Amino acid sequence: MTDLAAKASELLRLHHTGSTLVLPTVWDAWSARAVVAAGFPALSIGSHPLADSRGQADNEGMTLDDALDGIRRITAAVDVPVTADVESGYDTPAAELVERVLEAGAVGINIEDTVHSEGRLREVEEHADYIGALRAAADQADIELVINARTDAFVGKVKTFDDPLAEAVRRSQACEAAGARCVYPVNIPDAESLGILLAELSGPLNVTAHPINGAYSGSFEELKAAGVHRITFGPLLQMALAENLTALVDPWR
Repeated sequence: MTDLAAKASELLRLHHTGSTLVLPTVWDAWSARAVVAAGFPALSIGSHPLADSRGQADNEGMTLDDALDGIRRITAAVDVPVTADVESGYDTPAAELVERVLEAGAVGINIEDTVHSEGRLREVEEHADYIGALRAAADQADIELVINARTDAFVGKVKTFDDPLAEAVRRSQACEAAGARCVYPVNIPDAESLGILLAELSGPLNVTAHPINGAYSGSFEELKAAGVHRITFGPLLQMALAENLTALVDPWR
């Protein structure tokens, strides 16, 4: 566990350098190696692009075994810290999930509050309790697992809110108190909402951006200027590459 512990500590440190940490989102060993070759000190695995690469569906269309297989192949291919999206936890008890994720070589996890297997959004306390149990399991293993607590308060597919921003703040604050090392209110709609979230939260905040077009809440330069701590690409890097691939092969039809 020594190497794993060192990678977890390094990933946590990278969230607190005072600079925006970009964790390009990969889906297989090839994309992971390409990101590391470009000079990035750590990377993220997205459930959506990983599922696409396997011919499966996002939103827990993969099993935990499927996801861990992909995670394991990626962590074995690179020698940098890796954080992995494990959706809402695949209906797995916290201690078991932490044990299996660490065994697969990941030192960070995304955990969202949409439970796709049940078609519902966890209640605030329920999600925070799960985050807290994950924190306790990681602490028991003596690994500084970087838990990135995602909320879908802005998404509005499973449940809608009269004030999504206030709900995102409430849910993110509860997760911070429970032991999340980063929070992820996905689909922040604009720069004003981003500013409020940054002001109301005490720890790092994750924003998903398109590698060319940026995020709803700003360009790369604007996100850095606002003080965003962490940027990932979700499925958008893979999608951008697909557009380029189509353009490359189209003349050969």
